[in-house]
Amino acid sequence: METRGAEDMFDFRRFPKDTLILLLLLVYFPVGVCLMLIRIFIGVHVFLVSCALPESFVRRFIVRIMCSVLGMHVRQKNPRSRDKNTKLYICNHVTDFDHNIINLLTPCNTPQLEGSTGFVCWARGFMEIHSASVQGVLEDSLQRYCASEGIPPLLLFPEEDTTNGRAGLLRFSSWPFSLTDSIQPVALRVTRPLIALSTPESSWLLELLWTFFAPCTVYHVSWLPTISRQEDESMQEFANKVQELLASELGLVSTKITKADKAEHVKRKRHTLPQASTNVRPASIGLGFMVQSLGTDDRRIAKMAQQVKDVLPHVPLNVITKDLAKTNCVDTTITNLLENKEETQMEATGTSTLGPSRNSSYSSGSAPTIKPAAKAFGRSPTDRHLSLQERKEALYNFARRRYIEKHGLDQEDTH
Repeated sequence: METRGAEDMFDFRRFPKDTLILLLLLVYFPVGVCLMLIRIFIGVHVFLVSCALPESFVRRFIVRIMCSVLGMHVRQKNPRSRDKNTKLYICNHVTDFDHNIINLLTPCNTPQLEGSTGFVCWARGFMEIHSASVQGVLEDSLQRYCASEGIPPLLLFPEEDTTNGRAGLLRFSSWPFSLTDSIQPVALRVTRPLIALSTPESSWLLELLWTFFAPCTVYHVSWLPTISRQEDESMQEFANKVQELLASELGLVSTKITKADKAEHVKRKRHTLPQASTNVRPASIGLGFMVQSLGTDDRRIAKMAQQVKDVLPHVPLNVITKDLAKTNCVDTTITNLLENKEETQMEATGTSTLGPSRNSSYSSGSAPTIKPAAKAFGRSPTDRHLSLQERKEALYNFARRRYIEKHGLDQEDTH
């Protein structure tokens, strides 16, 4: 088996990346919506006809023609190779409607292994199995079914989940091959223009609407000769052999990726994409661009950082922003920067974009000389309040003096 990345085997985007195809899809979109509405109306009649007519060649022929109107075209290769005596068809899985398509060509039953039961299960064309969640009970029920005479064969999908049908096959589960010693492989290839066949987290109902929206979906069914398990061959070896046979027929590769691996990949994809879109922030981006492009909280922080920068022009902007993220207060940040000049200088040396000359000027002559910190912790709330007021007063006086010096104002003009 070859190794193929999970990213290649599933479509996580409904629409293509190609610009030309996107333009064609935009032009087609109104037509697709009208087609979808018309096909929904026709689809109801297809369902009623399939329910009213008994199982026969006539019923399959009529429903197949009506499905072509719905945009679901079926083509088969080597129909004479279909074994009428087989009890089990094994097929690769591409869409949520593969079993319906195979059932248009030959009578067969597909058990519902998971999902809705009751009416929804019956309406989708599945055969309901009680206690299907218990693997041992399920296998026993299906073995008795295959041993019965005069009933349609089973159709199973050993991949147990869908792929895009373009890169590779999921690893076949071995339990379907324990039901009978002889199976007939069925190779299924599905093509659709403009949009993807399916996405991992889409429901079957949404996939049906996209099928009605698309111009057409073509199902190519190829019947392969019946194959039997050898006496010295294990179930998993038999499953691997059938997987290789189908992969060769479809021009794909056999992989060891399982349904559980797909679920884990989808979960990881779901969590990594939002983080990648929100966490990517250029470190050297300018303040003006930050104010325009970042979120509401980031714009507020950037505005506060500019206010602190007006008071302390020699402090690097990244140091101011880092402290504001902790304090969320202009006054507290200014106080912290004034009280921790040495620490701020050491932090700015490696990260500041102002250069060594600006850092040295900040740490020497132009550094502020006040230190509005309390000399001792007040014993009473009144003393602590007075100490806080003194620090605020000193801070405001310092900020006012810096503003006057920056704009060249006289002391009298500020009163």
